[in-house]
Amino acid sequence: MDFTASSAQLLNLKADSLILPTGPQLKDSAQALDESLDGAISALIKAGDFSGKKAETLVMHIPGNNGKRIILLGTEGATTQQQLIKVIAAGASALKKTPSAKAVWVGEGLSDDPEWESSIIARSINTASYKYDNGKKAKAQKLKSLTYWTGKKTHLAAAKKGLVYGSAVGNGMNIARQLGNLPANICTPSYLATQAKAIAKGKAKEQAKVTTSVLSEAEMKKLKMGSLLSVSAGSDEPGKLIIIKYQGAKASAKPVVLVGKAVTFDSGGISLKGGNGMDEMKYDMCGGASVFGVINALIETQLPINVIGVIPAVENMPNGHATKPGDVVTSMSGQTIEVLNTDAEGRLILCDALTYVERFKPDTVIDIATLTGAVIGALGKVTAGMLANDDQLADDLISSGLRSGDRAWRLPLYEEYDDLLKSNFADIANIGGAQAGTITAACFLARFTEQYKWAHLDVAGTAWVSGAQKGSTGRPVPILMEYLRSKAR
Repeated sequence: MDFTASSAQLLNLKADSLILPTGPQLKDSAQALDESLDGAISALIKAGDFSGKKAETLVMHIPGNNGKRIILLGTEGATTQQQLIKVIAAGASALKKTPSAKAVWVGEGLSDDPEWESSIIARSINTASYKYDNGKKAKAQKLKSLTYWTGKKTHLAAAKKGLVYGSAVGNGMNIARQLGNLPANICTPSYLATQAKAIAKGKAKEQAKVTTSVLSEAEMKKLKMGSLLSVSAGSDEPGKLIIIKYQGAKASAKPVVLVGKAVTFDSGGISLKGGNGMDEMKYDMCGGASVFGVINALIETQLPINVIGVIPAVENMPNGHATKPGDVVTSMSGQTIEVLNTDAEGRLILCDALTYVERFKPDTVIDIATLTGAVIGALGKVTAGMLANDDQLADDLISSGLRSGDRAWRLPLYEEYDDLLKSNFADIANIGGAQAGTITAACFLARFTEQYKWAHLDVAGTAWVSGAQKGSTGRPVPILMEYLRSKAR
C-alpha cells in the first residue's frame, strides 16, 4: 500500500474514491465539493439519505465520471479520540467494499492533529485490508494507494510522518493477527522460532538492527528454567525461548524489554479444559504474536530506541510426562512453585522469562499475555488489564492506550492479594483461589520482577474475538508502539 500526502487542489486529484468526513452541516471542502456537484451532497442530506452522524457511511456515485464515487463519512457526535478512531475505521471499511485502486481521504472534519489523524487512517486502511492467509493464492488487493489531503501546506510534514507510522503499526497488527489465526498444528514453538529468525533477514540497513537467537530446552535446562520446562514437559513439541533484539539507538542505551507469552496451544494440561471453545486456545500465543508485530513495526519506522522481544513458546498438553497438580517445580530465580492447576501455565513460563531478562539491564519490562479469564469478567472485551510496580510506567501506558485507542485499565497489586498465593509446600502457589484471579496472577509475576520497572498487560479479553467474526485483533500492538514512540522522542 502506497500512502502519500498532498495539499494540491482537491478537485484535481485523480482517484476512484474520495472519502469525505462531514456532519450534516457542510463546511469548507465539503461545501466546495457540493457546489461542484450542483448540490448533490446537500440534496442527499436534505432527503434524509445521510444524517452525518458518527461512523455513518454513504457511497454516492458522481454522475458522468465513469463509476467514481464519494464516500460520505459521518462525524457528528464524534468528540473523543476513541470515537474518532471508530469513525475512521468505518470509513476504511466502506472503502474496502469498493473496487477502488486509488483513493483520496479529505483531512478535514475529524481532528486538528494531522499526524495523529493520518496515522489512524493509514493504520485503519491496512488493518481493513487484512485477510487470513491460508496458504492458497490470494487475490491481489484492490486498493493500491491512498492520498491524505490537507488544505494546509503546513500540515504536510506531520501528515507524512503520521502515514509512515500508522502504516507500520497496521502492518504490525496484521502480522500479529496472522500468527494468532494460524492453526496450532502449523504455528508451533518451532514455527515461531523460524519466523523470528526470518525477521533478521531483510534489507541491509534493517538487518544490522535486528538479531535473533533461540534457546533450546537443553539450554534452558542449563539455566535452571524448571518452571517453564514444567509446561512443555507434557508436549511432544519442544519449548523455545526466542530473543529478538532491535537496536535503533546506541548500544549503551538501556532497552525496553517486551516479554510475550506464546502458548501455541493450551489444552490446560492435566487440568484439562472443557471441549467447548477449546479451538480458540490457539490464541494463547497472542502475547508473543504482538511482540512479532511490534518488532516488524519498529523495523518499518526505524524508531531510535533499543527494544528486546523475549518470547517463551510452549505447548501445554497432557501426556505421560506432564506436570501434575500438586507437583513442585523450581524456577530460574530459585523460588519453588507448587503447581495447583496446570491450566495456570502462562505465569509458569513468564516467570522464568522475566528472570532471564535481568541480564539485559532493562530500562523497562512489559509482559503481554492472554493470562486470565478473570480479566474478561472484570473488563469485558474492551480494555486490557494492566498492573505495574511503577506508577510513572503505569501512567505512560494509560496515556499511550488513550492516544492509540488500544486502552488499558490499571488494577492494584496490594499486599493482601499476594497473601492468597501462600503454599504449605513451596515458596509460592501458582493460583490464588477463586477471587481476584487477574490480580493474583500479576502478584505471582511481580515476585520475579523486583529488579526493574515492570508492567503486565493481560490481553485475554482483547487479543481475539469469538463467534462469527472469530479472529485475532492484533492488539496490543498499538499501545506498545505508542509507548515506544513516546520513549524514543
